[in-house]
Amino acid sequence: MVSGDKKYLWQAPDWPNWRYDLPALSSPLADVSRAQGLLLGRLADVGFPPRDQANLAVLTEDVLKTSEIEGEVLNADSVRSSIARRLGMDIGALAPVDRHVEGVVEMVLDATSRSAKPLTAERLLGWHAALLPTGYSGMHKIRVGQWRDDAEGPMQVVSGPVHRRKVHYEAPPAASLEMETARFLAWANKETGEPLLVKAGLAHLWFVTLHPFDDGNGRIARAVGDLFLARADGSPQRFYSLSAQIQRERKDYYDILERTQRDTLDVTGWLSWFLGTLGRAVASAQAALDSVLAKVRFWQRWAGTPLNARQIKLLNCLLDGFEGKLTSSKWAAIAKCSPDTALRDISELLELGVLRKLPGGGRSTGYGLIE
Repeated sequence: MVSGDKKYLWQAPDWPNWRYDLPALSSPLADVSRAQGLLLGRLADVGFPPRDQANLAVLTEDVLKTSEIEGEVLNADSVRSSIARRLGMDIGALAPVDRHVEGVVEMVLDATSRSAKPLTAERLLGWHAALLPTGYSGMHKIRVGQWRDDAEGPMQVVSGPVHRRKVHYEAPPAASLEMETARFLAWANKETGEPLLVKAGLAHLWFVTLHPFDDGNGRIARAVGDLFLARADGSPQRFYSLSAQIQRERKDYYDILERTQRDTLDVTGWLSWFLGTLGRAVASAQAALDSVLAKVRFWQRWAGTPLNARQIKLLNCLLDGFEGKLTSSKWAAIAKCSPDTALRDISELLELGVLRKLPGGGRSTGYGLIE
């Protein structure tokens, strides 16, 4: 339990009057804004199909990584298929999609493609219901589409074995949530004077500090942050993924979050970390865009060449960064065909000049794309 001494942000007498040193943040703000401008400018020159492909790739990564941060691994093909269908994009055969994948996709797309719409309690509760459609978190039944009630004790973020739990954070009591969320949403939906990127960082921190649900708070906090980033970009399409960068820096994310939530309402340190991470996410997106554009150019080059569905599927695997060496046996396994059919597929592509043999031979012969 929380002691009488102030222990967390929300116990400060002037909560939630956020403070930050804007001059100290001016350099990272300028760096991120410049990087965003370069990325969006580059995309403006490539036409709609590459932009759509980049948007699909980033949204897929965002859904996958925001779940991975919480230790949950989703099927990438299912996520991509779900997003493509909702965006009206033709990506060939669609993978089966379960209700849980659909829920995460619904939340992320609603946050980003409808970012200009007000952020309301109804919207947040809807995200929560979509995110946890079974009404269970693991084996535990939870309140879905409702604020938590703390019936089993205060909401705590803990780690370690049951007999030696470490409490990293304790959220405000459930009795205050209606007032706390109303205050947060009022701030979210009006002009408050902060630079938009600063507001995105504050929104993420504020929501995860309230921790208003039994489960899913981290994923919804990142969706809230994405909503404000989409507002800052002025675009419903996403071309960089903050969640993916947070996953790459997961330990630092939890460390800075814990330090901030146990400190004063001067959150300059948190915002500096947020902007730095955002800058690295945009830089990473430049490399991802190179891959998307290479894929677009590849299919433009071979658009008039008749290829079967197996060949298209495996070529896309290579274009998406196939891990390891693609052999005829792996081809047969992925395409669900016989070894002879796999060899015929490969031989045709070798003759066309699409594929080349990699160094090595025999059964371990690998194949790669001709640059």
